[in-house]
Amino acid sequence: MRRFAALLVVPLAVLLAACSSGSGSSGGGSPTTTAPSPVEVPSPVASADPMPTVSGSFGSKATITLPDAKPSGQFVVSTVSEGNGATVAKNDWVTVNYTAKDWTTGKDLPSSYDQGSKPQLYQAGSGGLVPAFDQSVVGQKVGSRVLVVAPPAAAFGSQGNSALEIGKDDTVVFVLDIVQDVPPDATITGTISEPPANMPQVTDNGKAAPTITVPSGQAPPTDLQTFVLVKGDGKEVTSGQTLLVQYTGVTWADGKQFDSSWSHGGAQALQVGTGSLIKGWDQALVGQTVGSRVMLVVPPALGYGDKASGSIPANSTLVFVIDILEAV
Repeated sequence: MRRFAALLVVPLAVLLAACSSGSGSSGGGSPTTTAPSPVEVPSPVASADPMPTVSGSFGSKATITLPDAKPSGQFVVSTVSEGNGATVAKNDWVTVNYTAKDWTTGKDLPSSYDQGSKPQLYQAGSGGLVPAFDQSVVGQKVGSRVLVVAPPAAAFGSQGNSALEIGKDDTVVFVLDIVQDVPPDATITGTISEPPANMPQVTDNGKAAPTITVPSGQAPPTDLQTFVLVKGDGKEVTSGQTLLVQYTGVTWADGKQFDSSWSHGGAQALQVGTGSLIKGWDQALVGQTVGSRVMLVVPPALGYGDKASGSIPANSTLVFVIDILEAV
């Protein structure tokens, strides 16, 4: 992550409960998201003999039935049922539910449909995840259920996954339900409600960072200020969720931009309400709705306090415009 994002956001610790070549875990015994050691990944095919069968409908935990035969060793990506939503492109942010089974042992693996679990948000085709997830969703449509047969090279590599008791030679079967797709240049649109005249003003620039103009000669407020510029009609943000956002930040003192998601690849994922963000973000974003554009004026006590942070001077009041694109 870039300078400001590195200060604001902790990296996503979990993409998927069954998605790591390492044996580390991130709460509840779920492995972290590191991709396996580099190996040559076979090109995916649409089918191979033998094939598992899948029952159950999109949006519910799949039942995976394994054939009474060894896997072919091929990397299979097969569309079980096709949705009618947007097509996932490389580097889009996708929200996915999953069911998984170890073909070699017949053992069921953790699922996002299990109690206490949730859909997972990640960037498709970014190269940082196991190919079973990184590659399999690209080109698929939202609303699709996809069967993935992943030999070791497309799953957990030569190390396996000790946390899930997956051996180095195990083939893993995944069923992926593609719930949502958000391009990295997505932004919130709609009629903007202007903030009060003594507060910063915002100019929309389409698929580019908005312009934030701080009022000249105006002393900054001493308390956290939150202004909903566009009210979204999506679900309410709750503490502990992963948010997908576009953001731009300027300092009140001189109006200079110190960081923006637009300047380094577009939408960013972060976790809210757990102390991994500055306090002003945690306090202001929990309770907002997906699809909203909000402006925050964050006093030093809820930002970086009396310590400088990169180009942000000590005791700075910060102004952010944040587009809440998704919450998982």
